[in-house]
Amino acid sequence: MRTVIFGGAVFDGSGSPPSPADIVMSDGLITAVTPAGDGDGDNGFDATGMTVLPGLIDTHVHVMLSGADVLTRLEEPFSYQFYTAQRNLERTLDCGITTVRDAGGADLGVKRAAAEALISGPDLHIAVSMLGQTGGHTDGWLVGGQCLPLFEAHPGRPEMIVDGPEEMRRRVRELVRAGADVIKVCATGGVLSPRDNPRHPQFSAEELSMCVTEAAAAGLSVMAHAQGEQGIKNALRAGVRSIEHGVFLDDECIELLLDNEAWLVPTLLVATSLVEAIDAGARMPAAVEDKARTLQEVHRQSVGRAIAAGVRIAMGTDSGVVAHGDNLRELALLQEAGLAPHRVLHAATASGAQLLGLDDRGSVAEGMRADLTLITGDPYDFDRYKERIAATFKAGVAVRALGGPGKAVSSETLRRSSFAYRCRVAGGCDGRPPTVSDRSDRP
Repeated sequence: MRTVIFGGAVFDGSGSPPSPADIVMSDGLITAVTPAGDGDGDNGFDATGMTVLPGLIDTHVHVMLSGADVLTRLEEPFSYQFYTAQRNLERTLDCGITTVRDAGGADLGVKRAAAEALISGPDLHIAVSMLGQTGGHTDGWLVGGQCLPLFEAHPGRPEMIVDGPEEMRRRVRELVRAGADVIKVCATGGVLSPRDNPRHPQFSAEELSMCVTEAAAAGLSVMAHAQGEQGIKNALRAGVRSIEHGVFLDDECIELLLDNEAWLVPTLLVATSLVEAIDAGARMPAAVEDKARTLQEVHRQSVGRAIAAGVRIAMGTDSGVVAHGDNLRELALLQEAGLAPHRVLHAATASGAQLLGLDDRGSVAEGMRADLTLITGDPYDFDRYKERIAATFKAGVAVRALGGPGKAVSSETLRRSSFAYRCRVAGGCDGRPPTVSDRSDRP
C-alpha cells in the first residue's frame, strides 16, 4: 500500500529552503520524493498549504519525570511514574516529535512499549540512569537525613551514584546490560540539586575517562550534563559526544567543542520554564530557585557565542523538569540566541538524528523512515509552533492528524488532485479530465 503526501512544500532536512514535492511512503519507509504532482500511490494525504518536515527529534527529555515540585514527588507512589510517562509521551507526540533521547529515567520496558505501540509516543533512545558522584547532581540526600533522588533504582534502572573508576566501570556495564543506548554522566553540579554548585566540576578525569572507555567498548557514546567551565572541559577531554546545557562556556570550552566535533544541546527552555513554574507556585528549595533565576541570561549568552563560533547544535528541552508538550518553545529560544531559522529546523531534525547515530531518520529522502511532521504557515516562524502542527506520521502511519486541509483522500481523488496540481504548475492541461496516460508513473 503506497501513500502519497502531495500538494505541500518539503523541508528535507538538508538545510535547503522548502520546495514543492510529493512524498511516497510504503511499509514504513519513504520510497520516493518526486516533483510536485508526480507522486503515485493507492491513497494520499492532501498537504496543500503545509510544509512537510522530517519528524522532529528532542535529544534531551525525561519522560518519567513530570515536573520538579518536591512535595508532589514525595506524594507519588513509585509505580505512578510509569503511567504518567504514557501521558508525557503522548504530549510529546502532539508536538510532532517522533524520536526522543531520554536522558535518565526511562527503562527498556518503556522503550519497548512505545516501539511496539503498546503506548502512544515517540521512539525512545534511552540512558536509563544518569550517573553522578556522592554529593553530586544525582545525589538526593537532604540535610534532614532523608533521600529524594530524581529516580529510584529498580531492577531495570541501576543506581545512579558511583564513586571511583572501578565503580564507574561496573555501573556502565550494568547500564549496557539494562539496555542503554547512551550513557549519561554528570560532570558538574546542577540547578535541581540543592547541595551542589553548577560551576563546580564533578567526577575526576580518571572516572570520566573510564566512563567513555567502557561505553565505547559497548559501541555507545556518552552525553554529559555539564554547566560549569571546568566540568565541560573535563568531559570533552575525556571524549564525550555531547555537552548538555553548557551554561558557562568560555573560549576554551568552545574551542574544545569544535576540535572534538562534539555537540551542544543547550536546553534553553529549562531555566525559563523553571522560573515560570516557581512564579506559578511550584514548591522547590530556595537554592534551586536562586540558581534558576541566576543562570537564565548567562546561559543564553554562552549558547549565543557557541552558535556564532559554529558549534554543532542539536535541539533538546529537558522536558520532564519542565512541562511535557511545551518542547517546541525551544525552537524560538534557539533563534533568539542567534541560530538562523533553517539551522533551528536542522537542529531539530537532521542534527538530532546525527547526534543519536540514527541514520534512518532526520531527513526526507528515499529509503529513510517515514517519520514526518506537517505544519501550516511559515515553517521558519516559531511562534505558536505546536498549534500549527497539522499531522504527524511515524513509520508511515498517521499518528496525529486533523480534519480540513491535511485530510486523507482516496486513490481516485489523489489521481485527480495530483493531475490538477501538475497542470497548474505546467500552465494548464486544456481543461480536460485526467486519464491514466497522464500519470507517466502508472503501469
